[in-house]
Amino acid sequence: MNLSLFIARRYLVSKKSHNAINIISGVALGGIAIGTMALIIVLSAFNGISNLVRSLYNSFGADIQITAVKGKTFIPNGPKFESIKHYEGVKYVTQVMQDRALLSVNGKQTLAMVKGVSNNFRAMTQFDTLMRQGKFSLQQGQLDYGVFGRGIGYTLNFGQTNDDYTSITCYAPKRGIQQGSANPEDAITEKHIYPAGMFSINDEFDYGYVISSIGFTRSLFDYKDSSVSSIEVGLAKNADIGQVKQKIKETLGPDFKVKDREEQNDKLFRTLKTEKLLTFIILAMVLIIATFNIVGSLSMLILDKEKDIDILWKMGVDNNSIQKIFLFEGLLITFVGAAIGLIIGTAICLVQIKFKLIRFNQGFVVDAYPVSLQLSDYLNVFVAVFVIGLFSSWYPVRVFASKGIKKTA
Repeated sequence: MNLSLFIARRYLVSKKSHNAINIISGVALGGIAIGTMALIIVLSAFNGISNLVRSLYNSFGADIQITAVKGKTFIPNGPKFESIKHYEGVKYVTQVMQDRALLSVNGKQTLAMVKGVSNNFRAMTQFDTLMRQGKFSLQQGQLDYGVFGRGIGYTLNFGQTNDDYTSITCYAPKRGIQQGSANPEDAITEKHIYPAGMFSINDEFDYGYVISSIGFTRSLFDYKDSSVSSIEVGLAKNADIGQVKQKIKETLGPDFKVKDREEQNDKLFRTLKTEKLLTFIILAMVLIIATFNIVGSLSMLILDKEKDIDILWKMGVDNNSIQKIFLFEGLLITFVGAAIGLIIGTAICLVQIKFKLIRFNQGFVVDAYPVSLQLSDYLNVFVAVFVIGLFSSWYPVRVFASKGIKKTA
C-alpha cells in the first residue's frame, strides 16, 4: 500500500491532540455531504420536471414535423410524400391543418389555434392520457366535434362537454377576399363545432388550442383542396429518429423544414437545460464555500503533526511524499463526504419515487413531484466534488506542509 495514503487514512480516523481539529474535519465532511446531497436531489428533481414536460409535449406533438419553407400551407401529393409512409421506423403519418380562429358562445369570445388532424392522430400521440373531461371525439355523424383546452373551456364557460345543444361558433377570414367589401360578412367563414371533451397540458396549450378534424378546419379556413399546414410523423419505439429525419430531408429537398421534437420546442428545452445548468453552478459554488473547511482542517492538522513530519523527514521520506499525506487526507475527507451525500440523496429520491411524499394539490397533471435519477448527474457531481476537493486540499498542503518541512529541517 502507498505509504502516504496509509498514513492519511490513519490520520482520518485517529484522534487528534486538539479536539477542534476533529470538529473542523467533521464540519468539512458534513458540508461536502450536504452539498453533494443537495446537488443530487435538485438535479433529479429537474430531470423529473423535464421528463414530465417532454411526455406532455410528446402526447400533443409528433416525433418529426414537416412544414413548408415558404408559405403557410402546401399540398402533400406525389410519390415523395407517399414514400415517407414506407420508411423503416415510420409508424404514423398525420396531416395537420391549423390556424387561428375566433371562438364564441353565449356572448363570450376568445382567440384560439384550431388544429385539424387526420384520424390516426389519437393513436400516434396517445392523446387519451391528456383528457381531463369528456372523450376524444372529432366527428359523430354529420356533427363536428372538438377537444378543447381546459383553459378555453373555462374562458367560454360552455358547460358540460358532449352536449349536442351547446355549439361553439368559429369565425375565420376567407382567403382571397379583398378589403372594402360592401358586406363584411362575406369575408368571414362561420362554422359550428360541439365540445366533446377537454384536455390539459399547460397554460400555453390549455388556453390556446382546440383539436378538430382536418375536414372541419379546411372548411373553416376556406381550403377547397387537400392543403395542410404540416405533416406529423410518428415513429416506432426503436426507430432512429436522426436517421429517419435525415432521410426525409433528402427526399423532400430544401423546400421543406424537417424538425424533431427538440427542434419543434427548442426554446422550451433550451430553457430547461439552461436552468438545470445554472442550478448546478449555484449549488457547486455553495459546495465550494463548504469545502473551505478543508483548508482550515488541513492547516490545523499540519501544525498538529509537525513532530510526525520531522520524524518522517529524518527517516528519509522525501518532501513530496510528506505533502501527499495531507493531500490524500483532504481528498479522503472529500470522497467520504461525497459518498455519504450521494447515498443520502439517492435514498431521498428513491423514497419520493416509491412513496410520493411530496404531493401536488388537485388539478395538477401529476399527483406527486416527479423525480428521475440519471447516471450523468452522478458523474458530473463526482467530477465537480473531486475538482473542488483537490483545489481545497492543494493550497494548505502547498503552503503549510512546505513550511512545516522547512521548519523541521
